[in-house]
Amino acid sequence: MFRRLQNKYLRYLVFFVYFTIIFFCAIELNFLWLFGYSPDMQDIKQPSLAVGSQVYYSDGKLLGQYYHENRSPVEYKDLSPSLVHALVATEDVRFYKHGGVDFYGFVTSMISTAAGDKRGGSTITQQLAKNLFSTRKKKSQGLISHVPLLRTLVFKCKEWLTAYKIEHVYSKNDILTLYFNTVPFGNNSFGIRTATLKFFNKEPNQVNPAEAATLIGMLKATSTYNPINNPDKSVERRNTVLSQMEKYGYLSKADYNVYSKKPIGLDLSHVDKDSNGDSYIRQAVERWLKKWCTDNDYDLYEDGLKIYTTIDSRLQKYAEDAVDEKMKMLQRRFDNLWGKKNPWRDSKGNEIVDFILKNEQKLPIYKLLETRYKGDTTQIQAYFKKPKPMKVFTWNGEKDTTLSTIDSIKYYARILNTGMMTIEPASGKIKVWVGGINYKYFNYDHVNQSKRQAGSTFKPFAYLTALDNGFTPCDKFTDKPVSIKYNDGGKDQVWEPNNADFKFSYNEMSLRWAMGKSVNSITAQLTEKVGWDKVVEYAHKCGIESPLKSVPSVSLGSNDVSVYEMVRAYSTFLNKGEKIDPILVTKITDQDGNVLQEFGLKTERVISEEVAWLMLYMFRGGMEEPGGTSQALWEYNGLWKNDNQIGGKTGTSSDYVDGWYMGITKDLITGIWVGADDRSVHFTTSETGEGSHTALPIFGSFMERVYADPKSGYTWGHFPKPWTKITKNYDCPTPRLRDSTETDSLATPIDSANRELAPAERASGTLP
Repeated sequence: MFRRLQNKYLRYLVFFVYFTIIFFCAIELNFLWLFGYSPDMQDIKQPSLAVGSQVYYSDGKLLGQYYHENRSPVEYKDLSPSLVHALVATEDVRFYKHGGVDFYGFVTSMISTAAGDKRGGSTITQQLAKNLFSTRKKKSQGLISHVPLLRTLVFKCKEWLTAYKIEHVYSKNDILTLYFNTVPFGNNSFGIRTATLKFFNKEPNQVNPAEAATLIGMLKATSTYNPINNPDKSVERRNTVLSQMEKYGYLSKADYNVYSKKPIGLDLSHVDKDSNGDSYIRQAVERWLKKWCTDNDYDLYEDGLKIYTTIDSRLQKYAEDAVDEKMKMLQRRFDNLWGKKNPWRDSKGNEIVDFILKNEQKLPIYKLLETRYKGDTTQIQAYFKKPKPMKVFTWNGEKDTTLSTIDSIKYYARILNTGMMTIEPASGKIKVWVGGINYKYFNYDHVNQSKRQAGSTFKPFAYLTALDNGFTPCDKFTDKPVSIKYNDGGKDQVWEPNNADFKFSYNEMSLRWAMGKSVNSITAQLTEKVGWDKVVEYAHKCGIESPLKSVPSVSLGSNDVSVYEMVRAYSTFLNKGEKIDPILVTKITDQDGNVLQEFGLKTERVISEEVAWLMLYMFRGGMEEPGGTSQALWEYNGLWKNDNQIGGKTGTSSDYVDGWYMGITKDLITGIWVGADDRSVHFTTSETGEGSHTALPIFGSFMERVYADPKSGYTWGHFPKPWTKITKNYDCPTPRLRDSTETDSLATPIDSANRELAPAERASGTLP
C-alpha cells in the first residue's frame, strides 16, 4: 500500500501516521495485555477518588481506617485567583490554548532538557491524569513495562490519551478544580485545602499571591521546597513562581516587588480535628505493612484494602482499662513526690538548667523563629513565654487552658507514659498493643519505636546461657562482693556491682532463687562464668535485634531495647524453644473480598525444649522463691484461682528511670514499660519507682480482667508439663529466710569504679 506513494518523504509520513494510529489503538485496547489498563470514558465521567482502607480486630470489629482527610473537594469558586494564576504561570502557561496535550511545550521542553535546562513538558491535564488515574502504577502496567525506554513511551502516550478524554468531558475550570483536589503536598497530605490550612491556617480562597506561590512552588519537590523544613529554598522557589506570574501578566511589577520581599509568614496553629480514627495499633499496622505495600504497589490510603489484625478487641480493652487505672495512680504518686519542684535532674540529683531550652530547640517552629528574628534569642524567648489558648491532656479529660510554650514543655515533661504488648506464643499472634497513654497527645509508640534500658528483665538471658551450657537451676553461688576486670574499647575497666540495698547476705543461693530474687552479685558472677559475649549471642538468638554492647553489665540490662523485642524474646521460652516472628496482620483483601495475602507463623528453633521448659520453671521463682520480685502479684486475688501459675521478671533501670514487668502465663506473654519520655525525669525511691511498683500493677490488673471474662478465651491453670525428658536437676526447694527482701533494681552503677555515688543512690542502692 505504501509503495504506491512515489514521494518517499510522503510515504514515510503516511507510514508514521498509520503506525501511530495503530500504536495508540493498541494502547487503548491493551492489545495482548501488553500495555496495561487505561481509563475509559466512563472512568473519566465518574472519577473514583482514593478509596480508604479499613483495618479490623481479629473478631471482625472495625479498628480504624486509612484515608486522606482532605479528599472532599473544594469548588472552583472556593479557590483564590492567585492559586490559579500561580499554577498556570508555573506549570502550564498555554493551559487555556491546548486540548490536553501541548506538543509545542513538549518539544521545547525536550530541547531545553537537551541543552541542560531540565524542565517538564506535561500539561496540567496530563498531571491530573496521573494524579486521578494512577496511570504509572504497577496495576496499570502491562508486559511492556519490563522494557525501560518503551515503558516510558507507553506511559506518556497513555497520559496523552487520558488527557484528551478529560478535556473532552470537563471544562478548563473543572480540570483546575479536580487538579487542586488531588495534588499531593507530601506526608500523606492531598488537596489544596489541606495545604492552605496546614501552612497558613487559611481557607483556599483567603491566600495572597505570596502564599499561593509558596504552595505551588512545593509541587516541583514537596520535600525540597517544604517551607517548614527548608525555608530558604522555599522562599527562593516562591520568588521563581512570583516572577513567572509577573512574566505572564498575572502580577504587576510593583506587586512582585512587595510579595517577593515578604517572609514566608507561616501559621502552624491549625489543629486537625479529624484523626481518621488514629491509634497506636493503626499506626503500628501501617509500619508493619510498609514493605508489603511497597513490594506490591498498594497504597493504604487509596486502594480500599481490608486488613485483618491479630488484635483481640476484648483483651485490648482490658489492657487499656488497666493502663488507665494504674497510670492515673502512678501520675498522682509522681506529682506528690516532686510537688512544685522540677523533676528533670542529672545523675547527682541536680536540676538540669538548660532542660527547657533544649526542648524548645527540638520544636519544628524553633528554626522558623531563628530565621524570622535573625537569631535574636530575646525575641525567640518572648515568643515562647507568650501565653496561648490550647487544649492539654489530663487524666480527667481534655482541658482548655492558656499556657505559654515554656509552660507546656514543663507540663508535658512531667507526664508518665507506658508501652504494653501481649502475644500468644503458640500462634505468634499479637493480642494487645498499647503504645502509650493517649495517641492524640503522645504519638510516639512505646512498644516498638521507643527503646529503653531493660534493667533486670534482661537477667534471664544470662541464666538461659548458663542452663544451655552445663549449669542447672540448682547450681549454687554465694551472694558476695564481685570485682570483674574487662577491656572496653582498649581501656582496662573494673566493674564492682552492688545489690539494691548495698548489702550482701553471703548466703549460698540456687540459680533459681537468685533469678527469682534478682540478685545482682550472682547474676554478675554467672555472666563472668559463661561470658558476656555469650549472653549477647543468646539474647540475639531469642529475638533481640537491637545492638547490644558486650560488657559485664549487659546481663543487668544496661542496653536499650523495645517492649516488642522483649516480648518476642520471652515468647521463645513458652514456645518450646522456637523463636517466632510476631504476627500483627493475618490477612489482606481487596474491596471485593479477594484475598491478596495471608500471613502465617514463622518459627526457628534456637534452644532445646528442655532448656525452654527449665526457663519457665526459673520464671516461676519470682513468685515461689523467698524474696521473689513478682510477689506483689499476690495482692491481685483474681489471679490465683484453680492453683494458677504465673511467672515473670521485674526490671528497673538506674535512678528508677525505667520500670518493667514481663509477665508469663500458660498461654500469654506480656511486656510492660513505664517511665517518662525524657530520661532525666523519674522517680527517686524504690518504693515509688521500681518495676514491681510501676509496671507490675498494670499486668496484675490486666490479667484479673482477662480471667474474669469467661469469653476471653484465657483462664487459670498450670504451666505446661515438660515437653521432653528433663535431664538436669531442678527440684531444689529454697528454705524460707526471715531477712529475705524484694528487689528488682540494677542497684549499682554500670561503671561504679569510675564514679562517686550521689547521696540518694547511697540510700537506695540504685543505678545512676
